[in-house]
Amino acid sequence: MSINWEGVMPAVTTKFTENDELDLKAFKINIQAQLDAGVHGIVLGGTLGEASTLSDDEKRTLTRETVAFVNNKVPVLINIAEQTTKAAIEAAKRAEEDGAKGLMMLPPMRYKSGDKETIEYFKSVANSTKLPIMVYNNPVDYKVEVSLNMFEELLENCPNIQAVKESTRDISNITRIINRFGNRLKIMTGVDTLALESLFMGANGWIAGLVCAFPKETVAIYELQKAGRIKEALEIYRWFLPLLELDINPKLVQNIKLAEVATGIGTENVRAPRLPLSGEERLHVLDVITQGLKTRPSLPDYKNL
Repeated sequence: MSINWEGVMPAVTTKFTENDELDLKAFKINIQAQLDAGVHGIVLGGTLGEASTLSDDEKRTLTRETVAFVNNKVPVLINIAEQTTKAAIEAAKRAEEDGAKGLMMLPPMRYKSGDKETIEYFKSVANSTKLPIMVYNNPVDYKVEVSLNMFEELLENCPNIQAVKESTRDISNITRIINRFGNRLKIMTGVDTLALESLFMGANGWIAGLVCAFPKETVAIYELQKAGRIKEALEIYRWFLPLLELDINPKLVQNIKLAEVATGIGTENVRAPRLPLSGEERLHVLDVITQGLKTRPSLPDYKNL
């Protein structure tokens, strides 16, 4: 199996009802908005998807429902964020059975694994599945970095490790990856506030967050820069930046869900221990969203560039 690791792939939020059950109706409204905007893939069960709060059954339901709903228009990926290698292998097996086309994988959760442990973890899971894998490299939030030397060993032993979600916050790392691996390791930028810069430096695509609320603007930025219409991409990106900064915040889930409500394609319900925003924090985020909506740009026909 293979995935075309290019374009915008939203790390979608998981929708919940007032009774803390999966809200598949609201979820599909958002997925349809993503498809209508022209996204290139869907990533389920990431940080934004409140992965740590989802049961295995809920993850399976989300995967199966999304695969059926998307109907092969774009690939559906599911995130693996497990504490043990055994659990990660089992999650990969379930993903394949449920129709996912690929995996996004974090290093082991909770335990800060060493380099050798991290390599063996990824190798064990990769060798257990036919699904293509994107390694999520985010040492800022998850405290384990997958270095270039570690990627060297992984790529030598695991042909289905094909991409990296590059979230080190070091923009130079994109050039290092390209210099070291050429086209063998595709790069999907994973930090909204560095997205356009990363694309300029050679990233192949964008695993996006605020796309959940603003899908058309996100895809427009990608398509415009790809077509060489840099000035137009920059204008939209500069408008977008205050909103994108809502993604690099401990309350990113609440922030982005509040933005989804404002654009009519989501709900604010989160799963405890998360709580909806309140007080001054809520007022600040609402102000950012309101200002963004007031100055929302008109978009060119970005689908036909």
